[in-house]
Amino acid sequence: MASKALSPPGSRAASRGLSTEKGSLSQKSGELEYINKYRQLEAQEFDMHGSDHPARGPVPGPTPSVYSPSVEPASACVRQALSRGGRQGVRVAAASARPPWAVLRCSASALLFSHVAAAQSSSEAAVISLIESNSVVIIHGATGSGKSTQLPQYVLDHCLQRGAYCHIAVTQPRKIGASSMARWISRERAWTLGGLVGYQVGLEKVATEDTRLIYMTTGVLLQKVVSAKSLVAFTHIFIDEVHERTEEMDFLLLVVRKLLRTNSRFVKVVLMSATIDCREFADYFAAPVRNRMSPAYVFEVAGQPHAIEEFYLGDLEHVPPSRTFGATDSVFKVGSLPDTWLRRLDSAHLDLALGQGGCSLSPHVLEEPVITKDMYEVAVSLIQMFDDMDMKESGNKAWAGAQLAWERGSVLVFLPGLSEINYMHELLTNMIQKRLQVYPLHSSVTLEEQNNVFLSPVPGYRKIILSTNIAESSVTVPDVKYGRAGRVSKGYCYRLIHRDFWDNAIPDHVIPEMLRCPLGSTILKVKLLDMGEPRALLATALSPPSLGDIERTILLLKEVGALAVSGQREDENPHDGELTFLGRVLAQLPVNEQLGKLIVLGHVFGCLDECLIIAAALSLKNFFAMPFRQHLDGYRNKVYFSGNSKSDCIALVEAFKTWQSCRQRGELRHPKVAELYEELKSRISQFNMNAGSRRPAVDQEYTHKQRFILQVVLAGAFYPNYFTFGQPDEEMAVRELAGKDPKTTIVLKHTPPYGFLYHKQLQSLFRQCGQVKSIVFDGTKAFVEFSRNPTERFKVLPAVYMAVKMAQLKVALELSVHSAEEIEGRVQGGAVSRLRSTRVNVDFQKQTVDPVQVSFSTTGRSRLVPDLFLTVDVTEVVEVGHFWGYRIDEKNAVILKKLMAEIKRLKLAPLAVHPHPDLVCLAPFADSDERSYFRAQILYVSGSSAEVFFVDYGNKSHVDLDLLMEIPGQLLALPFQALEFKICRLRPSARSLVCGEHWSGEASRRFAALVSGRALLVKVFSVVHSVLHVDLYLSSGLQDFVNIRDVLIEEGHAELAEECYESRQSHEALKGLFSKSEHVTDMCVQSPTKDSEKHLIRVLLDSFSSNKLGPPNHKAVLHGPFNPYELKCHSLTRISKFRRVWIEKESINSVAISDSPEDLHQRVLVAASLSVNATGSTMLLRETSLLPHIPGLPALLSMLFAPVMELRVDQEGKSYTGVLCGLGWNPTTGAPILPEHDMELAFDVQFSVEDVVEINILRAAINKLVCDGPNGARHLGPERVAQLQDSVRQKLLGLFCQLKPRARTVPKWPDKPYEWNQVDPKLVMEQAEREGGCGKSTFLYQLHRLIVLSS
Repeated sequence: MASKALSPPGSRAASRGLSTEKGSLSQKSGELEYINKYRQLEAQEFDMHGSDHPARGPVPGPTPSVYSPSVEPASACVRQALSRGGRQGVRVAAASARPPWAVLRCSASALLFSHVAAAQSSSEAAVISLIESNSVVIIHGATGSGKSTQLPQYVLDHCLQRGAYCHIAVTQPRKIGASSMARWISRERAWTLGGLVGYQVGLEKVATEDTRLIYMTTGVLLQKVVSAKSLVAFTHIFIDEVHERTEEMDFLLLVVRKLLRTNSRFVKVVLMSATIDCREFADYFAAPVRNRMSPAYVFEVAGQPHAIEEFYLGDLEHVPPSRTFGATDSVFKVGSLPDTWLRRLDSAHLDLALGQGGCSLSPHVLEEPVITKDMYEVAVSLIQMFDDMDMKESGNKAWAGAQLAWERGSVLVFLPGLSEINYMHELLTNMIQKRLQVYPLHSSVTLEEQNNVFLSPVPGYRKIILSTNIAESSVTVPDVKYGRAGRVSKGYCYRLIHRDFWDNAIPDHVIPEMLRCPLGSTILKVKLLDMGEPRALLATALSPPSLGDIERTILLLKEVGALAVSGQREDENPHDGELTFLGRVLAQLPVNEQLGKLIVLGHVFGCLDECLIIAAALSLKNFFAMPFRQHLDGYRNKVYFSGNSKSDCIALVEAFKTWQSCRQRGELRHPKVAELYEELKSRISQFNMNAGSRRPAVDQEYTHKQRFILQVVLAGAFYPNYFTFGQPDEEMAVRELAGKDPKTTIVLKHTPPYGFLYHKQLQSLFRQCGQVKSIVFDGTKAFVEFSRNPTERFKVLPAVYMAVKMAQLKVALELSVHSAEEIEGRVQGGAVSRLRSTRVNVDFQKQTVDPVQVSFSTTGRSRLVPDLFLTVDVTEVVEVGHFWGYRIDEKNAVILKKLMAEIKRLKLAPLAVHPHPDLVCLAPFADSDERSYFRAQILYVSGSSAEVFFVDYGNKSHVDLDLLMEIPGQLLALPFQALEFKICRLRPSARSLVCGEHWSGEASRRFAALVSGRALLVKVFSVVHSVLHVDLYLSSGLQDFVNIRDVLIEEGHAELAEECYESRQSHEALKGLFSKSEHVTDMCVQSPTKDSEKHLIRVLLDSFSSNKLGPPNHKAVLHGPFNPYELKCHSLTRISKFRRVWIEKESINSVAISDSPEDLHQRVLVAASLSVNATGSTMLLRETSLLPHIPGLPALLSMLFAPVMELRVDQEGKSYTGVLCGLGWNPTTGAPILPEHDMELAFDVQFSVEDVVEINILRAAINKLVCDGPNGARHLGPERVAQLQDSVRQKLLGLFCQLKPRARTVPKWPDKPYEWNQVDPKLVMEQAEREGGCGKSTFLYQLHRLIVLSS
């Protein structure tokens, strides 16, 4: 059965189709010229070698593997076999110089034989003769005919019987295929696995010196061949599934073909496939016979082993009625499927499969292909109907008790990937009454899970196998009746598309990966082979990649550092490059180049273990479980593992380490991650890179420094995948939020009239996000505010992120409501209509529903700020610059004394409700021997105690739950007296950000020492969301005061910062307030209008709660949630600067909200991988990391990791204004070498000559750990490696954590952005680097050229 496939929309093949027709014709002409040129050179070389030793019938000699007859007996054998079969097998093209293309045929049933048979069958003898007589033989036979298992045994038995030496390798594209076949043979032949037969997949090798038949993956064989540069380690090589045309497969064929013609002439190669274009492969492996090129022989296993009936979507119109489909939310009955329904299914599937084939589709559909719910329904319904078909076939219509009286054939369901398998698995396992045994089958299943697939089901049960395409070629399941059937019995195949679509839209053969996938790994292996320029060798591939793709890949390898960038620009070869130490490592790793570079940089900077985990997890994908309909929980878990790092990669590390510590619970999505982690660790050990714990015992900040270094390493590995964010409009955002705190609030739109009636419904919708504190209803908007722990630092609440994530996931926010007309007609004779425009606040903490007004005035601030200067007692330090306290002036002392006296008069009663966070109550505080009660808010409950926050003093304490008491309503209504303070115009320094969570431990200890246990003077700058932004002064003498902000800045813990828009507005308002009057009275008069509105709200709420309005009979769908400080991302590279950028929904950073919009310094986001849609308008980022908000960080990272950079200077030549990073320019043409990846950055902080020198010193230090030569990385002892790593780490931290912060500057863009060579050569100063035993040309990083500044 022909295999069909589609080229993905984002593939190289697809993108090349965007060129104009004229350009395409000229390009094709150039491609053909380059291919023909190098193939002619190859033919000339072959003629030189081939004239001495013909490829068919090796010259007799002492080599033990030489036991083949000559050419003539082989031809006779073919003729004899064909005459017995009565078929015309040899076709000779008339009037053609092409030599005969020989085909030997036998039946599939003849190939499947028992090894206990005494005599060798004629088919067996014929195929052995053909293999031994020819250098290359092609075996073409149906799936399940025994090619992969029987033919290698034929050869093995033949050699064993004759006492001839043999070492047979059989490749499989997948690990599961190689290992399962070896196990099957060892079991069938009663051989010990690892004895005569064995396998090797990755670094797992079950084989000994006695092994004569070894199964291995294509990649393992390729690795062996490239390392040895020869095939002679084997006598026979069987390459299976050659039709798959992966990049590895095509390159293996290329190398095998090359070596067969040079140093491995006597090795026998057999190519096998069920769906192969025999002519193409036969011609590719043609060999010279009597001065002519003779195509390779083809051995054809004719026919299917068993009959298969095929069905398409159109055939399902006449299926018999089935039972109710109950596995999904909807109830679905399959009878004769309606035409409209079928058309709907078909169009949905056509949309997915056709891509751009003439349909008008949304970009979302093209970029995110999915299986529709309808298709799952069809598949499940078919499975249910197989019972009827089995009964009909067996002639038995009855049930035998609860058991089925007939044999239920197994079903094989093909699905694209793991998430689809999991969803289908959930649907089928929920159908308990159907007696199904459901097994997943993919490359990541364990050995035990894999073995379950081959077991017979429990009697009366049907086995369902949910598989990727692994079961299409690598594994034969013996009892499959439905799906990929026909291997060992009659079967049925259902394709859920129309027959026309299958015949006309899907190509018969897959587009070779070499034409559509990255070529990096292949070109690195070409360099290891050392057989000439990559374009010369790849021109001889079965499907040669385009010259443009080869050249671009070489440039990308230079960018990543796998090929050296020449120090002298005129020496640069665009078609080739010298292999660096990094390139040699990458060629040996089973991960892509950037993940390989991540591992090497992890070694350099002393975080190798973390980088190994990340590389393994990203290589295998789907590390985190995202259960169907539980994406919000999956996102929450990922955020939890990331801590405050904002990094998907760090979340992977933490999750993996958690799994390691509790392995027995099996919480890891992919046990294969652990296997690949160990494999990578083993592979890099040969390069003297060893993972180990190096944590210094005395460095308390090591964990935080290590995390920052890891983030920098991620930026180095994934250069140039750098992105930054646009700035939100603060003024507009403040207006949109109507005075609410953006860090705690989200906005909903399209709320129904009288929305406050449904506040409990709305609260429940957001319960999964966090504790809702209040909801303000304002017309068609609602502002949902979440509770903030008063003792946590200022940041956007996780609940806000979760709520915005709900909008991103399109979680339906639906309310059951009454129509406005119904409400107004039934309550107060329509008087309530006045409330339509009333702003109503629902306070869940105080359990009140009241009308409110939007106010940006200072009336509310006057209670908090009776004077600009206050004396306070600090009771709780939250973090540096953020603390709680209370006023210690006489007026406040009187208020507190009255409050305490009133509490003492109360008869205390236990809580009426179960304690929960945010609940305000009375709690005891033990001061000396006396225990008094105070107003308190519960922060969290743990076991039999709770942590409470005393709302009148600002401190916190742990209290037993049974000591918490109910608070009367009159006490709850009084304002809380504790004040929250934030030092204005203060932000953490780079050193604090690197060495701590937000502030370093040293900074936190210093601030606590400055403010604790003493009265302090504060000068109020502004009031923002009830927080006082202040200048804080410490008395240093009789009349001298020291500003604590200045102390923190002077000592390097902090930097001066801007205040936010709201703070600046409040500052101006307070200045005006205190300039008009020396004394501020705290008076507030309730207006009669508000009283009447409050009465109407109460009437309406009573009517609703007493069900006077009846049950709600309408649905209202809300839009949102939104937050006006959400950020949009854009690329820093030239080609992507104006593309729309989306971050995949599984990423932590898929929701980005600014928590410091006043800070205009650019932040940098690094993506581990990205893809671009077919039109090039949109890119999708995956596995992202948001780095700390350090001024100048994007520029520093770019200069540190760019292959080449050119500094920009101002007109006077006195200062650097920016930098252009990339691969540089061609001095001959003046054109940029890789323009699309060039990055133009304007500095927003000042960089000096010393900074550039420090960057070069760090690059030179990195080179010492990743270079070849006698003093290279492989020859360093462990102590020397540790010494160099410590040096690199210290230099890195010194570069980013200067004691004095870099001065701010206004970004200045150059007149000619993205243009290289804009500096006077006289001002350019070359940086010399001693080679020190390393080949200078193969350094990972060349030193940047300095530009001399005028004094």
